[in-house]
Amino acid sequence: MSTMKAPRGRRPLSIVALVICISAFIAFLYTERISSLSSSTSFFSFKSCSKRGAIAKSIKSITDERSTEEEEIVKSEVDDRFEFDPNECSLAHGKWVFNNSLKPLYTDRSCPHVDRQFSCVKNGRPDNDSDYLRWEWQPDDCILPRFNPKIALEKLRGKRLMFVGDSLQRNQWESFVCLVESIIPEKHKSMRREHSHAVFQAKEYNATIEFYWAPFLVESNSDNPIIADPKSRILRVDSVSKHAKFWVGVDILAFNTYVWWMSDLKINSLWGSFGNGEEGAEELDTPIAYKIGLKTWANWIDSNIDPNKTRVFFTTMSPTHTRSEDWNRKDGIKCFNETRPVMKRGHWGTGSNKHIMSIVSNVVRKMKFPVTFINITQLSEYRIDGHASIYNELGGQLLTDEQKTDPLRYADCIHWCLPGVPDTWNQIFLAYL
Repeated sequence: MSTMKAPRGRRPLSIVALVICISAFIAFLYTERISSLSSSTSFFSFKSCSKRGAIAKSIKSITDERSTEEEEIVKSEVDDRFEFDPNECSLAHGKWVFNNSLKPLYTDRSCPHVDRQFSCVKNGRPDNDSDYLRWEWQPDDCILPRFNPKIALEKLRGKRLMFVGDSLQRNQWESFVCLVESIIPEKHKSMRREHSHAVFQAKEYNATIEFYWAPFLVESNSDNPIIADPKSRILRVDSVSKHAKFWVGVDILAFNTYVWWMSDLKINSLWGSFGNGEEGAEELDTPIAYKIGLKTWANWIDSNIDPNKTRVFFTTMSPTHTRSEDWNRKDGIKCFNETRPVMKRGHWGTGSNKHIMSIVSNVVRKMKFPVTFINITQLSEYRIDGHASIYNELGGQLLTDEQKTDPLRYADCIHWCLPGVPDTWNQIFLAYL
């Protein structure tokens, strides 16, 4: 039987189309950037080239896919959230890396909501001492995404976020407000500040970012007004009801409490009404009173908050840096004149208390409600350079030149400059939201 042959000089259309498709594919591979090959996103999508007209469609498809892939690469360089999984990343382990190009999202001049207590630059911290603004926290086993104000506001759309606690929690609240407020038009935002409750409103997002002053979480005679002498303070360790009525209906609650409890070795603790005054108070060791107070808070959360409607966070203790011997600067004066973080891995000073941290951990572990920790203690331990130091205020007045010459007495090594370290706390917080 004879075999039919194709006319000399011609090839079947399917073979020609296939050859052109393969050539186009090889050209695409050759010109594609090497960096794109490392992407975890699959960007290849094959289509049949066996029919007339499929060649142009295939080339257009490849071009479109290449353009899309390049866009994804640009996005990954700007927004690396896809690499972060809070369940697989230990944010407490890492290092501070200097980034000279890092520019804060706000300043204490551009954001009108920074208290004078935290406004270090406005209070005279010199420009040649601005390196504290250019350190980035770099975890060992993941990439911490940058704070994105737009993403933050979208996550808060239609919600109430409330920071509850002491002046360090106010430090964090002001940081969060300043990080987002600059992208909101003036007519679409407002701030209302009262004695114990402050509310920043992002009207376009129907969202509020609030702060509620409860320095011990439980009730005390030193909530408002503040009693300066710790020995005169009385804590009602069995009740949070006075404060907790403000927490009802809030979508996201972020608590903290530490520094105010640690102001003395013993605390006057009270069960029942304040009507009994000092006669009804019992002096307890601070860790014991702290544990009782936290259990009272935890029981209220378990009994009154629905985990399907509300998320609860707890910010771990913010370290103080009042003993320069902790970082081997024997001739230093607290945190005064410190310009760089401690670079020794695992540095731990006397300004943090692991026993107190274990009390918080044990109480939360026994709760029914799932509480998420914002673990900021270890990373903040390194930042001896980030405190307000002598660029602060006292009693509503900036330090005088004479007071600034006495940092041993007047340097604030508890609170942080804004912008500064609390911005990193909120970077972590946003990653968990």
